[in-house]
Amino acid sequence: MPNDDDKPFKTTHLIHTMVAHMMTPGIVQIPGDVSVSEAALLLEREQAPCLLIKDTDTKFGLMTPNDIVKKVVAQGLEPHDIEVRTIMTRPVQFIEYDEALADASTLMVATGASLLIVTKQNQPVGVLSAQDLMLTPSRRDTKIPVVVSVVGGASVITQLNHVGALVETATKLTPKSNVVLAFSISGQNTPLTIRGRVLASKTPEAKPHEPTSETSTWHVDVQFTDLSSADLARIRAWALQTMPSSSTQS
Repeated sequence: MPNDDDKPFKTTHLIHTMVAHMMTPGIVQIPGDVSVSEAALLLEREQAPCLLIKDTDTKFGLMTPNDIVKKVVAQGLEPHDIEVRTIMTRPVQFIEYDEALADASTLMVATGASLLIVTKQNQPVGVLSAQDLMLTPSRRDTKIPVVVSVVGGASVITQLNHVGALVETATKLTPKSNVVLAFSISGQNTPLTIRGRVLASKTPEAKPHEPTSETSTWHVDVQFTDLSSADLARIRAWALQTMPSSSTQS
């Protein structure tokens, strides 16, 4: 039976869905002289969608499993004798973590790239794929009580998906600080305890007709870190189940 947590409600989206909310955190970077066989083992071990090849300070490329199949295996070449720089895909498309998802989609369409390397202050921090944009549920609006270990007092998650959350709290958290969120999802008996890192912390501007409050409410954008596969699956399933129908008006 649905409860109040499952009912749609209106929120003020102070922090819009951005690339960091949907990307796969982490990127494996290797030099261009690594053999294809070594790179293939690294892809398998890290379960990475691609490897970022840094051939020189200004020359980058990507290597995916598809590159190995088409450019090495299908050609009857020996992967031990081929360096990754010879089969890497160029150019690499980069996008900053705080760009809007719509900008990422536009970049993919304009360049034909199916993978974008996500950067933060020009340092690679993750990968965004076309599949992420198509199949990954965006953050769902909700009202889930949450205990934030470094905050104290009442806090509420107002947006949630398997990559991160938007938390409404009375205490400001500085960007890059580490937090632990403890909360329960409706319909699931086992609580979640998830580590995260603060991406941004903002306070909404009061509207002209609204009275000024003595207590500030902060909207803290948290990116999950070290999320287990089980917790990822639970939150993803919840996000898909609470996805509004196409006819629902926000």
